[in-house]
Amino acid sequence: MHALLVEDDDRMARALGTALAQRGHTVRRVGRALDALRHVHEAGFVLLDLGLPDLDGLELLRRLRAVCDAPLIVVTARCEERDIVQGLRAGADDYVVKPFRMAELMARIDTVRRRTDPRSGRAGADPGGAGGFDGRTVRTGDVEVDLAGRTVRVAGVDVRLTRREFDVLAFLAARPDEVHSREVILDRIWGDVFLAASRSLDVHVAGIRAKTGRSHLVRTVRGFGYQLGSPTAPAQGDGAR
Repeated sequence: MHALLVEDDDRMARALGTALAQRGHTVRRVGRALDALRHVHEAGFVLLDLGLPDLDGLELLRRLRAVCDAPLIVVTARCEERDIVQGLRAGADDYVVKPFRMAELMARIDTVRRRTDPRSGRAGADPGGAGGFDGRTVRTGDVEVDLAGRTVRVAGVDVRLTRREFDVLAFLAARPDEVHSREVILDRIWGDVFLAASRSLDVHVAGIRAKTGRSHLVRTVRGFGYQLGSPTAPAQGDGAR
């Protein structure tokens, strides 16, 4: 697999490049945002540092997401909760804070690639979990979720979600009558139940609600998880948050 490594620190780039090469990846390392945009279409996945000299990393992340859907992991020293939330909302598939254990990062790369590879039978490619989409369009209120086409329409208007936001919504829509625990969603969509300690899932749920303009489309079951809700009326007893 060809990796695009966007890292301006030479020492860190060498360490990452060596680790990736040892696992059979080819690596193109760039240190500037303009070069990242130029070469992103070649990439099977992207490792992105946010501290670049020519453009804020979050802005680069947004621009990369506008032109490329390759799996992308942020690898950065920015560790504030606000930075992590912004990175996930901007389209990162995972967010790793420096310093990190190299073995853990390599494992996270493998997990993200599995979850975003359409050839795998895993949740990233099949949030419905039935071994393949059945072509259904799930409707709730004025929201339509096309599971096979991976599109969402609200009141007849297309809404663009990130890949991960759609995966979460599709997983809930495929089983609209079930309440899903946080651990199950994290395992099926991220492949990492330990992300339960992070805000990754909450951030993506908030993104779904904000982008669709339907705050009750995803129903929160406090202390447990989420369920597909009705976008036209508040959920009973728990509300959306």
